[in-house]
Formats: sequence, structure tokens, C-alpha cells
Amino acid sequence: MKILYAPWRSEYTNDTKEGKNEGASEESCVFCNQFASDKDVEHGIIKRFDHSIIILNKYPYNAGHILILPLNHVDSLDKLAPKIRAELMELITASVGTIKMALKAEGVNVGINIGKAAGAGIPAHLHIHLLPRWNGDTNFMPTIGKTKVISFDLNTIYETLSKAFASVTL
Repeated sequence: MKILYAPWRSEYTNDTKEGKNEGASEESCVFCNQFASDKDVEHGIIKRFDHSIIILNKYPYNAGHILILPLNHVDSLDKLAPKIRAELMELITASVGTIKMALKAEGVNVGINIGKAAGAGIPAHLHIHLLPRWNGDTNFMPTIGKTKVISFDLNTIYETLSKAFASVTL
């Protein structure tokens, strides 16, 4: 089995001083703190909706990797009201089309890791991953060179996606 070594994420996901660990309360949750601030650009918040937020992943696995999160600080879908779950699904649907159009992606991976055992880096606040994909976007570097090349600028991707999501309404 191959192991993806990403030590730079541990500071973000295990920092108990800022509540980024699995037991983070709403008051100390990294996502909740970002949502409460007025620094959307600094935090990569692409767009706010009635019950949800779309944010650029700070530690992306691919160019344009975004997260869709409920404003509610919950760790699973069953703790959300049906109208919030419905909004999340509508945002997933709209986001897939928006990502494909804005980034010319040929596909999109959508996933939810519920709980630490399922791979959630911040399991205390439910979040949905959307990763743009392109035919041939895998190459020899991860296999032979054991290196993932991410050749994009987060600020440029943020600007592109912010413009594209400006017209998304529910």
C-alpha cells in the first residue's frame, strides 16, 4: 500500500489551540471562525448562501478543490434539518456545473468523509469535497517520483471561481 505523506496538513488538522481537531466546539472550529469573520477573500470563501458556504480548500488535492459546508456546526448529515441537506445537494449540483465551466474540468469527484475513521481531517464540522478532474490529469510523478505536482496559484483559482459562482443562485 502506498502512503500519501502530507505533513503540512497536520498543523492545520491537529491544532488544538485553534480547535481544529476532531472534538472542536463551534467556538473553536476553524470553519466557524472563518464564517464569522468578514475576511472572505483571506479565508477563500467563494460564496455564502442561506444555510451553506462554498470555500476553496486551503490544502487542495487538485486545482479548484472546493468545500461545501453547512453553517451549522455538525459532524453528520443526520444532524441537519431537511432544508439544509436539500440546499447542500442543490449546491453540489450547481457547483459541479460551475467548476466544469469555469475550469474546463472534464469530471468532478464529490465526497463526504464523515468521522475521523473515514478520513475527515476536521471531523467536527461536516464538509463536502468537490475536486475537478481532467482526462490525463494523472501522470508519472506520483507513481515514479512519489510527488504530486500542483501547478496553480490559489489566488488565481479563487478569483476564477468567485467570478463563476457570482451568478449561482438557489
